[in-house]
Formats: sequence, structure tokens, C-alpha cells
Amino acid sequence: MRDQRNWILYAGLLVLFWGVWGAFSSQPTERYGYPNEMIYVIWAFTMLLPAAVALRRERFDRRPIAAVYGLAAGLTGAGGQLLLFQALSNGPAYLIFPVVSLSPVITVLMAVALLRERIGKLAVTGVVAALIAIVLISIPAGDHGSADTGSWLLLSILICVAWGAQAFFMRKAALASVNDATTFGWMTISGLLLVPVAVLMMGGLPDAPWQAPALTAGTQVLNAVGALFLVMALSRGKASVVAPITNALAPVLTIVLSLVIYQTLPTIWGTIGIVLALGGSTLMVYADEKREETPQPRLPSAPLAGP
Repeated sequence: MRDQRNWILYAGLLVLFWGVWGAFSSQPTERYGYPNEMIYVIWAFTMLLPAAVALRRERFDRRPIAAVYGLAAGLTGAGGQLLLFQALSNGPAYLIFPVVSLSPVITVLMAVALLRERIGKLAVTGVVAALIAIVLISIPAGDHGSADTGSWLLLSILICVAWGAQAFFMRKAALASVNDATTFGWMTISGLLLVPVAVLMMGGLPDAPWQAPALTAGTQVLNAVGALFLVMALSRGKASVVAPITNALAPVLTIVLSLVIYQTLPTIWGTIGIVLALGGSTLMVYADEKREETPQPRLPSAPLAGP
């Protein structure tokens, strides 16, 4: 039986790995013009490393239910990533990312409606604060003018739904007693299955100096390990809490690291988002700790039998 309170530990590790990854993830493209599709390809192969480590500790679950939920989680995640590249080629990133960032809303709605998860008023306040923070942090600086609504909006909505459903399927796998290593193993297989699609999208392998794939591999390992921690956090905590808290705090760490490394100040919206993310996450963790510490009512003991 998993310790349900361990989700805080794994969520924290996820925030650490994804926060650091976010601060350096753009470097291959900025330094060497490395295509996003090639970054996806390398990311898919870096998933093999944490998958191998995880599968050394847990047996691969061969049940059909494990394959269904594992592939569902993997294909919605990897498929959403490929759709993101297509959306960015057709529309403005400053509008696409705020739409995509609403994916935890999908997770929360699915968890409450389909998994019957219940969260207290204090945790609800934290979830709302975290969701608002995610959107605010996604708002970039500067006046970008207007943008015509096109296919990118539909793609952004599809990505939002796909990534929100991914967290839901991870949680469903855990409720079906599928171990973390198996779920992550199927996610790795799903990512590799879409590698040929990514190669076709960019029209073949690009010419680039060796530093580009090396730097990409170094940063994407952080992404891959973070994905494993997401599986582990969702197998122990409520999807309606884990998804908002991790999606809110990872960008906060990225912003802080960017401030230190690149001397980049957050926007006013980003600053407000940071405050809301920290406050909302604190409320959710406090509510979870309070729920765990609440003593459960004891059942009356049966009377002793008489002589």
C-alpha cells in the first residue's frame, strides 16, 4: 500500500526537475536553431533512462488494463506535444500557452466528475488560486498586438484537453493497481511510437553541431525524470490537487532561476501569479496535511460475551 502523503515529496521533486528544465529548455533552439521536433525526438529517447531505472525496482505489469491506461497517458502527453509544434507554426505563442496552461482545469473536472474525488473548501481555494496563477504566469511581457484566430486555437484547445486527460489517466492507472514503472514504461513506448511523426514534420534530420543534441539531451533528461515523478505523485495524491500544484510551482522555479541566471525580471502578471501559486499550493498542502491528521471516528467495540 502506497503512503498517500508521499505525493508531496514526489510533487516537490517534480517541481525541482521541471523548474530547472524550464529555465534551460530553450537553449538548444536559441543557441543552435535546433528544431522543436528534433527536441521531441531526443526527449522520447531520454525517457528510456528513468524507465529502465524504474523497471529495475518494479515488475512490468502485463495486464491489458495497464496497457490501456499507460498508452492513454503516453499518447495524450506525447500527442499533445506534437500538436503544440503545429500550433506554434500557425499561431502566436503568447496566446497559445495561456490556453494550454488551463490543462489542470480539465484534470480537476475529470477527477471530480469521474473519480468522485472530494476536496475541502480550503483546498478548493488553493486550486482556484493555482489555476489563476498558471494563466497569469503564461502571459508574456510586451504589446503583441492583435492576432487572427485560426487553426491554432482549435489545436491549443485539443492540447489543453489532451494534457489534462493525461494526468487523469495516470491517476486511473494507479487506482487500477498499476505500478508506477509500468505506467511510465508505456508512456515511454508511446513517445517513441510518435518519433517518426516528428521526423516527418520537420522533413528529415537536421544538420547541427554536436553541441545541439548534447545540450538537448542534458536538458530533456530533467524533463523525462520529472515526468516519472509526476506519475509517482499522481499515484499517491488526488489528481485534482497534484495537477494544479505542480503546474503552478514549476514555472515559479523557472522564473526564479531565469531571474538569477539571465537577469530577467517577471512581468507584473507573472509576479502576481507567483504569489498566487505559492499561496494556493500552501493551502492545498496544508489542507491535505490537516485531512491526514484528523482522527477517524472509532467504531464501538462489540460487547463481551457473558458467561
